[in-house]
Amino acid sequence: MADDASQPLRVFFFPLMSPGHMIPMIDIAKLFARHGAAVTVVTTPGNEPLVRPAIDRRHDGTPVVDLLLLPFPDSVAHLVPSTGEHLGAITTAEHADFMNAVFALAGPLDDLLRQHRPDCLVSDAMFPWTSATAAQLGIPRLVFYGPGAFLLCVHRSIEFRGHHAAVSSRSERFAIEGLPHRIHLEPSEISPIFKFTEMVLQQRKAEESSFGVLVNSFYELEPDYADLFRKEPVTKAYYVGPVALCDQEKEAQRGSRSSPHLGRWLSWLDSKPAGAVVYVCFGSLCELSNDQFKDLALGLEASGHLFLWVVREGAGCPPAWLPDGYERRVEGRGLVIRGWAPQVALLGHPAVGGFVTHCGWNSTLEGLTAGKPMAAWPLNYDQFVNEKLLTEVAGVGVRVRRSEAVGAARVRAEEVTAAVRELMGGGEAAAERRRRAREYAAMAKAAMKEGGSSYQDMTCLMEELMACRERKPGGALNGDVGL
Repeated sequence: MADDASQPLRVFFFPLMSPGHMIPMIDIAKLFARHGAAVTVVTTPGNEPLVRPAIDRRHDGTPVVDLLLLPFPDSVAHLVPSTGEHLGAITTAEHADFMNAVFALAGPLDDLLRQHRPDCLVSDAMFPWTSATAAQLGIPRLVFYGPGAFLLCVHRSIEFRGHHAAVSSRSERFAIEGLPHRIHLEPSEISPIFKFTEMVLQQRKAEESSFGVLVNSFYELEPDYADLFRKEPVTKAYYVGPVALCDQEKEAQRGSRSSPHLGRWLSWLDSKPAGAVVYVCFGSLCELSNDQFKDLALGLEASGHLFLWVVREGAGCPPAWLPDGYERRVEGRGLVIRGWAPQVALLGHPAVGGFVTHCGWNSTLEGLTAGKPMAAWPLNYDQFVNEKLLTEVAGVGVRVRRSEAVGAARVRAEEVTAAVRELMGGGEAAAERRRRAREYAAMAKAAMKEGGSSYQDMTCLMEELMACRERKPGGALNGDVGL
């Protein structure tokens, strides 16, 4: 038992095959490694080019995080698109088939875990079936949810108060009950996950039997909601973010191969005044129509502000999305980047003064960590709730969508122009947003440093997992692994 206690905690990570889930889970894996754990990330072979460059190496060249590849079973190979093995590489129409293929990994993952016998499993919340596997092996399961505490509390209220049962029949705006702030949602702003009632119930049941929940957030950002979520029955939450801060020195490789154009992009920013550029990016799953792309392009042009616009390439991106002669007209004051870009590095540049974002949680945190006010333009999923956090709770955001229409409704060029001008302009309100954004950036960095709130949560979690292992006969984690 003493020998076992001297060994590092062996932790396996199994993220959803989507850049927005894999990247933060890899960062969390590195946090575990830096706290002394022996860490392994499990993913499919097609995701190796995405994952491996993001993994730190020690001075002798060995990886800090190990990588195990789990191939899709032959029986579902036809469901995996040739364009890639993650949600960012395929169209929305292909998502259902792909997720069926992902769920077919349950058996192979079970075999893998039985073979390696880790001390702990960190599973994406989208895989509730890993709860049974962990229980059978007698190891604690930690749940990773992509968003922060605010959204988790909103979703709990929707779930427990039955709002989701009326998603399709509701037509009026309604208040989310039981929250510290008065938050309203339109029915079209509720995450589509609530249409899959059985999946939601499975996730909740799996969470209730798990060791706890890992949240990529920091206490100081949403203290009321961090406390409220911890009051939920059987929920033990650890706020360990913003995890992107664990790897700033390798941001050019984070989530992709290093871009050969990074120097040119940074030089372009270097030539601009401090705070003068608005950064525009809609994440890895963005799908906009040709008309919407043109409205966005024309709105940015008409705003009169300098801009750097990152446009996703590949599945779901229209082939003819720019107006004729657009890049020639905006040359010098607008730069369009096609494909992947190192968002944290670009957002952190002094020339960037604001961020037009789809309000995905990773982008939301990265904007806050960089100290930038944001123009919130949610598109789908949980993004409408994150918009409320930015505009109504944290006070660092302005709404892009000015009309009463919500959901997938088209945002007109004049709305884009108005939002950018409000974001980047002067006045008391704009100055206050910038001040608050800078304060959140300072608090985020302090949270991740030794002694900070997120650092302490991570330390506490490691101690609890080690104590759990030591309580088991022979150091093995079997039997009751709950708290």
